Order: sequence, then structure tokens, then C-alpha cells
Amino acid sequence: MKKQKIIIGITGASGSLYGKLLLDKVKKLEDQVEDCGVVFSDNARAVWAYELGKFDEKEVPFPVYRPDDFFSPLASGSAGYDVMIVCPCTMGTLGRIASGISSDLLTRAADVILKERKKLILVPREMPYSLIHLNNMKLLTEAGAVICPASPSFYSKPQNMEEAVMTVVDRVLTLAGFEFPSFKWGK
Repeated sequence: MKKQKIIIGITGASGSLYGKLLLDKVKKLEDQVEDCGVVFSDNARAVWAYELGKFDEKEVPFPVYRPDDFFSPLASGSAGYDVMIVCPCTMGTLGRIASGISSDLLTRAADVILKERKKLILVPREMPYSLIHLNNMKLLTEAGAVICPASPSFYSKPQNMEEAVMTVVDRVLTLAGFEFPSFKWGK
């Protein structure tokens, strides 16, 4: 199996636990990862600290790039990343990506992934959706992105919040092309 180069973007939507468990799971899949770069929005850092107790960049198991670092490899198609996951994804970030506004590294990296025809997976956590949100999601889907709302499944009978969140994380990583044992309906 070809190892993947992955970008993980984490925005300031509530649901930092999704981002944390995603990072933890990708770390466990290191044998399938050639490179992983991470970018947190400024609001993501604040929400992470509020929801999870603290934010310490040193605890992130991959290189973390600042939102204003346009010299990062994440900002160029020539770096050859295969997939980008934005989890959780605010509707503001989703809207900027849909509009082609590359005002920071996270939105620039998403723009690059789309222009290179690579896989972009956006995990919106906010709800309900307005018509603007739905139109932005439609536009992004037409551009090749995958919209995977942070809607946990309950077929696996999760016993706690982390297990429920992992149903989304596992689905996202499966969509991204990673292989690992996970719950499958009917198996």
C-alpha cells in the first residue's frame, strides 16, 4: 500500500475532541503515513483549550504550521499531498474554501488540494444548516470535496462520548483511504 501524505486542519468549531482523536488515530496509522502536516486556526487553539482543558502544540504528534505560514509545504501543489481533512470545520472556513478565499494556510492548503484534484474531506460540526451553508457544501461537493458531517453513528453501540466521536473519525479516515479494523454494518 502506498503511504499517504496528509494535511489535517483544525478550526474553531466546537468539537475539538474530533480533532484530537483524529490526530491520535493518524498517529496509530503511521505505517500508512508518509507525512502529516497540521494547521490549527487561531480560534481552534482557543476552543481546544476551552473544551479539552489546555492546548499544548508540543503534544501534537506531527509538525504544526502557523496559519500565516505561506512558505509551508502545505501551501504548494508541488509538495504532493494526497488528502486533506478539516475536522472540525467551521461554516466560515467551509464558506471561504467554497469561495476560493485563501486568507490563511488552512484555506490555502484546501485550495491547493482542490486544484490538484486530490481528496478534501470537510467535517462540519455546526448545525442547523442555513441555505448559505447548504449551497457552499453543494459547491464544494461539485468541486470534488467530500462533506462528512460530524454525525456519530450508533450501530456499534458506543459506550461513551469518545467511542461515539470515533465513529465519525473512523468514517473520515476510511473515506481518506486508510485501512484499519473498524465497525462495519452487518459484519
